[in-house]
Amino acid sequence: MSNSSDWLPSLIELSDYGGRWDAYESAVYQTFRHDFIDSQPTFQGKNVGTRIHPKHKNKEYAFWHLIQEGNIEEERTPDLRRCERIGWIRAIIEHVNDPDVKVWDNTRGKDHRTLLWLEELDFLVILGWRRQGYWMLITAYPTDRNHTRRKLLKEYNSCKKS
Repeated sequence: MSNSSDWLPSLIELSDYGGRWDAYESAVYQTFRHDFIDSQPTFQGKNVGTRIHPKHKNKEYAFWHLIQEGNIEEERTPDLRRCERIGWIRAIIEHVNDPDVKVWDNTRGKDHRTLLWLEELDFLVILGWRRQGYWMLITAYPTDRNHTRRKLLKEYNSCKKS
């Protein structure tokens, strides 16, 4: 196994901002902005875009989706684990060839998706292929729940066998 901590950015912790949510949100947003708005990572030689609209508080839709959890979009709440790891998303995309990153394709409805799972540190990035010739960052989140890990591992192993 490689040491993914060599290439993963440090966590961005609320305590680094004295517990002040506004300062923390701003720092997390600056990382998101740097990694996905001011520049774009590439995956398989194609740009990775993010959903911009609808904006909320002058910040892109994808930002809010990446730092919040919940099944109903309008009722999602901030998740500190997602916030802390916002910088991991681009790093995982850029280190997709690292042996610690499990990569496989799946289909959800008509959507072709590629999953990038850093199982060792329980973090998943999901990209969706767009016919216009680019990848879209769908979501990213911690996978530290046992049922989530079992489901992902089963899907990965099944995909690798076929």
